[in-house]
Amino acid sequence: MGKPKNAMEIFALLDKSNCRLCGEKTCLAFAGAVYTGLKKISECPHLSPEQKALYENKVDPAVTTKSDEDQYVSELKRKLRGLDYEEVATRVAGEKQGDLLKVNVLGKPFAFDKDAQFRTDLHIISWLVVPALEYVCNSKGYVPAGDWISFREIPGGREKYGLFHIRGEAVLKSLADKYPDFFDDVIHMFDGESVEQQFESDISVVLHPLPLVPMMICYWKPEEGMASSLNIFYDATVHDNLGVESAFFLGTGIAQMLEKIARHHGF
Repeated sequence: MGKPKNAMEIFALLDKSNCRLCGEKTCLAFAGAVYTGLKKISECPHLSPEQKALYENKVDPAVTTKSDEDQYVSELKRKLRGLDYEEVATRVAGEKQGDLLKVNVLGKPFAFDKDAQFRTDLHIISWLVVPALEYVCNSKGYVPAGDWISFREIPGGREKYGLFHIRGEAVLKSLADKYPDFFDDVIHMFDGESVEQQFESDISVVLHPLPLVPMMICYWKPEEGMASSLNIFYDATVHDNLGVESAFFLGTGIAQMLEKIARHHGF
């Protein structure tokens, strides 16, 4: 069989017992990890050799390896070094100070020097670095229109939405269900803002991971037998200002980071 189209294709093979013998909390999380290349399907002890052979070493082609990622970062840095920082700062709502190009990332100062090296107090991790570089190199500089769309509505997002939901929205929903002060803490951490409820949600919070790339989290509380739900929305300009891959990195990266904080410190 060829490469899986999405994580749900892998999930369909699993017994849904959530036994945790693979090291993941749920079968759904394991399917997502296999799809992204973080786990091998052979790590599930309940699959037959024939089932394992279906997808062994066959991850989605859109998922990059570490070496691919490093190469892409190097290419973006090379491109940035050839750009006029004054022009870039104007285009991406940043600022040029001396030899530094400054933009706010997650509400915190983030700068590039003349050699495209990073200057920031933020922890340098791939889900942050790639979107930041993609933004300053390729953003068209469109002002957000206030027209919110789901991740699946971004060109190229429909195919990736299953995994985005597992690693982004579902993680944030679990945290919101568990911690009453979750959204207040998120606003404080990322210099976000609570806004008028959108899409009939109970809570709507807007973050600004990058100056021209707002992200809105909407949460619906459980009621009358209905489970809670949570969705992430981007401004309709996200495709031109960032692109679907980096929007994926931001949404899932923020969720995974908050989950780690909750695991070690709570909210």
